[in-house]
Amino acid sequence: MMSFGVMRKMKLLEYKGKELLKGCGIPIQKGVVVDSAKDVPGAIKDLKAPYVLKVQIMAGGRGKVGGIKFADTAEDAQKICSEMLGMKIKNIVVKKVLIAQKVDVLNEWYLSVILDRLNKCPMVIFSPLGGVDIEETAKTRPDKIAKSAINPLLGVKDYTARYIFKKYNLDNAYFEQFLVVLKNLYKLFNDYDATLLEINPLAITGGGELLAIDCKADIDDSSLYRHADILEFRESLDENELIVSARKFNFLYIPIDDSGDITVVSNGSGMLMSCIDLITKIGAKVGAALDLGGGATSDRIAEAVKIIFSNQKTKYLFISIFGGITRCDEVAAGVKLALQSGLKGKTIVIRLEGTNKAAALEILASIGDSVIPADSISDGVKKLKSRRND
Repeated sequence: MMSFGVMRKMKLLEYKGKELLKGCGIPIQKGVVVDSAKDVPGAIKDLKAPYVLKVQIMAGGRGKVGGIKFADTAEDAQKICSEMLGMKIKNIVVKKVLIAQKVDVLNEWYLSVILDRLNKCPMVIFSPLGGVDIEETAKTRPDKIAKSAINPLLGVKDYTARYIFKKYNLDNAYFEQFLVVLKNLYKLFNDYDATLLEINPLAITGGGELLAIDCKADIDDSSLYRHADILEFRESLDENELIVSARKFNFLYIPIDDSGDITVVSNGSGMLMSCIDLITKIGAKVGAALDLGGGATSDRIAEAVKIIFSNQKTKYLFISIFGGITRCDEVAAGVKLALQSGLKGKTIVIRLEGTNKAAALEILASIGDSVIPADSISDGVKKLKSRRND
């Protein structure tokens, strides 16, 4: 099951995350990004062999499925790159490949700064066991993960790094380098309104240098107007057309299962997940979800319905709204407006609760039997199951 965060996040590809690291003074591998194999010889002319080639996709575990390979020569790099471009990994087509100089690694650490919602502050996470999934380390070796909350008024202090080095008896020869990396990572976290900045691994090279080998970065989507470079990066992505269309109206469209014929709409991540769970339990598949956010008006609701049904696989729309800022009558009026634009042969099950519910039910009653009102989410799922079985 897919999870949804309350805060919308813009995930960066590795190469873009590394660009940010380099810009704030954190050492990275020298490398280039290519989108065509024929460009490889010219692109890597300033790089020294051997090389590491890494597909650039929004998914983890690339190395386990052939997404990370090594080449001893430029000719090998070009051949491997041609094989990588266009391949599918986790249902994602590879459009870009990062080619970097292979590094002589003596040891690998894990370092990240995250937004810790429980403590409502940033948190540093470190592990001396880098290069593997941090979730796996947390399960099997929880003693190998150190966490330290950061007071936003004070920032990162030297004692945070000293605590980490003492806890794991790390070589003090790397302390000053580590402190610089940690402080710069936290500065970048604040400057770019990040919710996650992860370096895994933070490698110790044969030359005694700390080097960021990989990077994950999540940026708060609502802050992108402040970051022109991230907006430019997002526009360069080959995104799902429905995601782009929904974003224009400040909606969050989330593809889930290509074989699903149901789309769920709500105004909150918790309610979306509840609806999806209950629909899944009746043996149906949810193709996508759309989060309206707050304050959606009838004209915007109508656009949301049109966007959803522009996907020809979607036959059923399940709407669950708790009306507050988003009023129930606005939702009902938007549904009616969308159906009046010519949508036919579709079924909408809608559960409304809250502000102006009575007025909303009157509007729904005037639409016809293509719209099925429900008293609750569970009642809506039952009615959806019945309609699907007709």
